[in-house]
Amino acid sequence: MSFFTFIEILGTIAFAISGIRLASAKQFDWFGAYVVGFTTAIGGGTLRDLMLSLTPFWMLDPSYLVMTAFAMILVMFMGRLLIRLNNTFYLFDAIGLGLFTVVGVEKTLGEGFPLWVAIIMGMITGAAGGILRDIMINEVPLIFRKEIYALACVIGGVAFGICDYIGVSTSANEVITSLVVIAVRYIAVKYELKLPVLK
Repeated sequence: MSFFTFIEILGTIAFAISGIRLASAKQFDWFGAYVVGFTTAIGGGTLRDLMLSLTPFWMLDPSYLVMTAFAMILVMFMGRLLIRLNNTFYLFDAIGLGLFTVVGVEKTLGEGFPLWVAIIMGMITGAAGGILRDIMINEVPLIFRKEIYALACVIGGVAFGICDYIGVSTSANEVITSLVVIAVRYIAVKYELKLPVLK
């Protein structure tokens, strides 16, 4: 298993957990929670692939269905713990955000697009699943609120480009980029850093 595949699996499970947890808080049934988790996990990547004129990745590999089921089992057996930990949602969401940003940037560059397109696709890969999740549970998407969310993906994409330019190895660049996105998102939530509201 390549490191790229490993981070994609981790990102899928992390995002699925964030979606299933919120669906559970809204008292969705098992199937509804699964659908929300699956949509959270594959939504951004699906939009990215369609914009790159590719077949959506999950249509070529049924393992994403299995990973979402695994995430649901984790939430079912660790649900009370996850609910007690107030920042759990932000933690899993931040992890998914960081890992999926890397996946989006690398896949776009692999298709021959320039870095600026890859940064946008990294943001879409990381943030669009969360947008769909919030819509499905009847919440205003985070990206449209004051919290720093999609901007964390953009910062991560810029970090990826800088590391690539100075010759950082691919694996190290993936780790650094993921950590940058996770750190920006976590710090923004912890210290309530927000963008100005347009008036």
